[in-house]
Amino acid sequence: MRKEVTDKFSLDGKVVILTGGDGLLGQEYSKNLSLAGAMVFKWDINPKLGKKIDITDEKEVKLAVANIMSWCGHIDILINNAAMNPAVENEESKKYFVPIEDYPVELWRKELEINLTGMFICTKAVVPIMKKQGKGVIVNIASEVSNIAHDHRIYNETGRYKSPAYVASKTAVVGLTRACAAQLGEFGIRVNAFSPGGVRNPKVPADFAERFGKSNMLGRMAEVDEYCATILYLCSDASSFMTGANLTADGGKSSW
Repeated sequence: MRKEVTDKFSLDGKVVILTGGDGLLGQEYSKNLSLAGAMVFKWDINPKLGKKIDITDEKEVKLAVANIMSWCGHIDILINNAAMNPAVENEESKKYFVPIEDYPVELWRKELEINLTGMFICTKAVVPIMKKQGKGVIVNIASEVSNIAHDHRIYNETGRYKSPAYVASKTAVVGLTRACAAQLGEFGIRVNAFSPGGVRNPKVPADFAERFGKSNMLGRMAEVDEYCATILYLCSDASSFMTGANLTADGGKSSW
């Protein structure tokens, strides 16, 4: 491959903010973005490591952005990856999988606050910097359910459903992406969404992973590292003429 082509994927010298950086996919994204030459600042709240950055706290986000600017002098990329997505294998998360009439309003508000409002707060904080720079990239992580309804039949359990707030918030992420792209393009700032399908986690029961896989054209869940190249593409100059888009990688699920 010609060097001019591969150079477009380089992130040498780029400063990246990655929310949800301590999660299963966040760790993979961070590792691969670093290999591409980026300096990655991971934001997350991890009880094991102590409280870090709460993306729903605007003051805290502004302070964290100011600190990065004092250290680096520029912010090139924001990846809004943080989300509240209860794990199917977690006993404590059962309250998130109830019928819609039983779903607590406080959980609805909490999910939208993290999945959507937090994304807006982080975007709002970096936009003035990117405008001044005359360039920048924002990648909003949505979900396959931004395109389709969640198929609750994969749970193989009567009365078990995906949280309506998760589906609603991830669909709204695409709308937020388009709204931001429409405003920011003239300032050289690109904003795109990425909608991944389910990822195979060792903690997920094997029978669930099998049912989930059968719901797409490739017949399996994604491996944990399969989205890294997509993230790199969206962050780099390889996608320099792409904005306001929702790039989907769901094994063909939404094309059935």
